[in-house]
Amino acid sequence: MFFKGLIGPEPATANPFTRLELLDQLSSGQLSAIIQLLRVMTDPIAHSLASAPIEEEALSPETAAAIERARASLAHGKGIPHEEILREFGIDK
Repeated sequence: MFFKGLIGPEPATANPFTRLELLDQLSSGQLSAIIQLLRVMTDPIAHSLASAPIEEEALSPETAAAIERARASLAHGKGIPHEEILREFGIDK
């Protein structure tokens, strides 16, 4: 590994106090990001979802046609404004 030894021993064998010292140096935003990352990494469901193969369904001719109509509409500047979608679903900004 290229970085091995540059920042200390391997994490599995690192002194717990060294890990705590590193965590103490992080800002609250960085620490929140690390905590979220660790939660995702240790969550078996998140791991299963992340490593699951992508299953693609065949589009029906009707769905494919609807997608093409939507793309053509967007290409001609006929999209629906974001605010209108929010109102339709009763969502306030």
